[in-house]
Amino acid sequence: MRTLALATTALVMGASTAMADVRISGYGRFGLDYNEANEDTVAGETNITSRLRLQFDMSAETDGGITFGARFRAQAESRDGVANGADFNGARFFASVGGFTLQVGNIAGALDSMQGLYLETRSTGIGLDGADFISLVTNVGDRNTNYDNWDAYSSGGSGRNGVEVIYEQGPFGAHLSYSKDNDVAVGPPVIEGLERTAVSGYYEFGNWTASLGYQDSNAVGEDKIVAAIFGDLGLFGVRFAYAQNQDAGINAQGQRVDVDKFGLYGSYDIGAATTLVGFVTSEDNPDDLYDGTGYGLHVSHDLGGGVSIEAGAAQGSDDITTVQAGVWFSF
Repeated sequence: MRTLALATTALVMGASTAMADVRISGYGRFGLDYNEANEDTVAGETNITSRLRLQFDMSAETDGGITFGARFRAQAESRDGVANGADFNGARFFASVGGFTLQVGNIAGALDSMQGLYLETRSTGIGLDGADFISLVTNVGDRNTNYDNWDAYSSGGSGRNGVEVIYEQGPFGAHLSYSKDNDVAVGPPVIEGLERTAVSGYYEFGNWTASLGYQDSNAVGEDKIVAAIFGDLGLFGVRFAYAQNQDAGINAQGQRVDVDKFGLYGSYDIGAATTLVGFVTSEDNPDDLYDGTGYGLHVSHDLGGGVSIEAGAAQGSDDITTVQAGVWFSF
């Protein structure tokens, strides 16, 4: 990824040197999106999809070697036939020294940052925009109401405004995050705001990586236990993932039950410029509408210079089909 870097050097007290750095990077993408879920909507099934993102990364390093910095983004996109102007998201701040990083504000989230969760594509999902990320074992049930119920960095909103600590050293890494919304009412009775705590970690051994993740939430259906193992086998890549989504389903008796979801993923390099990525998932949901198998296939062809053609098709366990194709360029 090319970046525009603005670096300044300041002399402090005539003796020490402090470095400040501002970097601007980003990407654009545009193409066609077919979404079967829009069949009976005003948007229609086929639309133009696009996004332009600018990312601003700022940092300064103390004489003692501690790096302080921040990140925010400006993003404009069109989806489901609706064009949106550019908005700035919430800022994330950090302090880093050695293998430790402390972040506050629009945090990344320990579960969302877990290695082995997302697909190995530019959108981290199928097609140009991820196709609702049905490939994730943490997404179960109704994709309009139950998906993405964990802390994650928001590129188009304010984010969760939490705190997280990240440690990485050699083959090992760990991530702990916490967020809490303001209470809805002071009572009586007190109505507490959404509160989430998550932790994840990974360990690399040879060409393989194993990872674990967990989230605890005071919202029903958001507790999760996740595990993944993945490896690089030369031209091939393989990954297996599992999540127990606690109390995420409702059985015939109206009781809350856990929903297990398994995923098998693979990638294959076709020559030097083309890569295939595919997945199959199995969701054990008591609701027949969402119980079953999901699958998808994505192809990426590198044109050089940060430009690629991206295309993919997927069908979720809810039998909704999406197909996307277009161009992606980074700068």
